[in-house]
Formats: sequence, structure tokens, C-alpha cells
Amino acid sequence: MLFTDLNLISPILKALEKEWYKNPTPIQEKAIPYILEWRDVIGGAQTGTWKTAAFAIPTLQILSREKEVSNVPRVIKSLILTPTRELAIQIEESFTAYGKNLWLRHAVVFWWVSQYAQTQKLKKWIDILVATPGRLLDLMNQGFINLKYVEIFILDEADRMLNMWFINDVKKVLAKLPAKKQTLFFSATMPKEILALANSILVNPVKIEVTPVSSTADTVKQAIYFVKKNDKKLLLAHLLKNPAIVSVLVFSRTKHWADRIVKDLDKVWITSEAIHWNKSQNARQRALSNFKTGKTRVLVATDIAARGIDVDDLSHVINFDLPNESETYVHRIWRTGRAWLNGIALSFCDQEEVEYLQDIEKLIWRKLDVVENHPFAITVSQTKQNTPKKPASRWRFSWERKRSFRR
Repeated sequence: MLFTDLNLISPILKALEKEWYKNPTPIQEKAIPYILEWRDVIGGAQTGTWKTAAFAIPTLQILSREKEVSNVPRVIKSLILTPTRELAIQIEESFTAYGKNLWLRHAVVFWWVSQYAQTQKLKKWIDILVATPGRLLDLMNQGFINLKYVEIFILDEADRMLNMWFINDVKKVLAKLPAKKQTLFFSATMPKEILALANSILVNPVKIEVTPVSSTADTVKQAIYFVKKNDKKLLLAHLLKNPAIVSVLVFSRTKHWADRIVKDLDKVWITSEAIHWNKSQNARQRALSNFKTGKTRVLVATDIAARGIDVDDLSHVINFDLPNESETYVHRIWRTGRAWLNGIALSFCDQEEVEYLQDIEKLIWRKLDVVENHPFAITVSQTKQNTPKKPASRWRFSWERKRSFRR
């Protein structure tokens, strides 16, 4: 199928041609027709399949049908909510690219930059707004943003936006939106709990899944290294001696460890930078730019900050810490092997992370290949023996005390 087969208008087709877009990806092919029919959509597809275009292109076409009327004030007609600044910037850039031949105007708002520049743009007419939840609510409270005329509401990275991190902010935004609107949810993973919540918000939605909800890409080779916690930094430095690892995204569970990993790599003359919430917007953009251009070989990131990192030729992903949520593992390794290219995902597992590994393997329906021939290897049996037992619940302790007291 070609983009010309999707009933897109000429200005958008010309813009797509300049971007060298010819054939839509599966998520684009399936989602665009339903969105153009004004249907609510839940779209699931792995990272690297250009989900942004799947909602940006039809949104531009729908809004372009409304001709500019000089006597009617311009208002925000579409809101795109996303978890990170980097992702917000990328989405806004996509709207710029696909809508360059249209009269529609758009803006992006997020934290860690001057509010003045953003509010000045909002004072002019804006048709499409891309935002992170915190800044959006702040500007709404100050009276700079009015959402009561929104016709299309889009939630990107819906699994993250509807979990405990952002759910309260999302509910506050939803309360300010009109009841009659088109709602689109897009995400790489869609756990059952999140899907149930999404169904309570959307009206008779079309569910589109071009890959299994929590599958891992066939193009990504995955392996696990069993290692003591204190030896992880030594193992990482050992692996990075391999010149075949051209560019690598290293995932850390916390911002503290991300900074610490960078310091340890600097000691062995390996160029690296960290990206997390505590970094300023300029520092994050500079680190991301250096990584994309190859100036920085290693980028160390936390999970939330990594949303929006879009590097097509990323060769490796290394999980320095295994995530405690198995769906997060899927998100991480999809950073490599994007757009059906080959990639390698390596994970470190210490004595305290065995249960996380078991949850991950249960989710993806496969056992990860164990790499045993490395200098810091520990056996699987050693790892299991050293796994700390789960503490008994507080309820159990209080119940036992009550029994002994009665005796």
C-alpha cells in the first residue's frame, strides 16, 4: 500500500513526499482510515514503527477541513499529551514536517524552559498544542490555555500516562475537555489494567494492534549476564572495550546511578553523558544531540527520560539495572532494532533482580540467553541462593502477635 491509497489530501501527500515517505507502516495503514472517520482509537505498536505519523497525519487532515474564518477567534482544536520533553519536541517537529503546506499552527509547552516564550506563542492563535502534563496544568491555572474547544485529544505513550506517575494529572486535564471529542490512545505496550482504564475513557474505540501487546522485536538479539551488584560497572567497562558496540543506550533505575555510571566510564576514557529529570532542558538536548551525531558513544538514561529518544541506527541497549516492571523492559529494548533493523539488548542481573528477570521472561514468553564466559560471571544457582526472601506482610505479623497473646 502507498500513502496515496489512504485518501490523504494533496498538501499532506506533498509534505510526505519531501520526507521520503512512500509506504505506510502497519500501524499507519490501519489507524489512519479509522481516525479520518472520527472514531476513537487505541493503537498498539512497537517503538520504531512511526506511531506519531499514525495520529499526526489524520489530525492535520481533519483540522484542515475547517476553513479559516476571520470573525471567529482561533482556539486549540487538538491536544497531544505526552510524558517527556524530548517526546513532545519530536511530536511537534512531526506536525511541522507533515503540515508544512497547511495553514494550521501548532505549539509545544513543557517544563525547564522560559515560560515567557511559550505564553507569547499561546497568545497568538494555536490550532494544535503538544504538551507535557505538568506545564499544561500550570499554564491552564494561570489562564493562558483554554481546552473547552478541543475536538481531538491524543494521549501518546498511554501506558505511562495512565499509570501512577501521571494518572492524576491526566484526570485533571480530562475534566477540562469537552464531553464530545475524538480520543486517540497510542502506546508500545498496553497492560490489561491500563487497557481497562482506557476503555472507560474512550467511546466504542477501535483497537489496533500490529504486534502482540508486550512482544519483543524479532530483530533484537537478547542476552542476560548474571553478575554481582558491585561488579556491574566493571562488566560494563569490559563490554565497552568491544569496538563493535558503536552506540549504546544504558538504562539505569535512578538518576543517581545514571550520574555515577557516567563518572565511572569517564575514569576509563569512555565518552558518555547522562539524561534524566534533574538535567536542564539544554543539557538534555545537548546530550541527545551529541549521542545522535556520534560525538558521545554512551548515553545513560532513566526510563521516563528515555521516552522520546529516537535513534534509528542504535546498535546496543544495555540494562544496567533490570526494571521492576516487566513492560518497561519491552520499552527499553525497542530502542534498538528500530524500523526492522537489527539490534542487541544486553541485561545485567544481580542477586536482588532474579524475580524481575522471571517476570520479564514470563511476559515475553521466552528465556533470555545466558552469557557465562565473562570475567565477572556468577552461576544461576548462586544467584538464586542469594536472592533475599520477601518479608512477611504487616498483617501476618500482627495476626501472629495476636495469637500468641491469646495463648
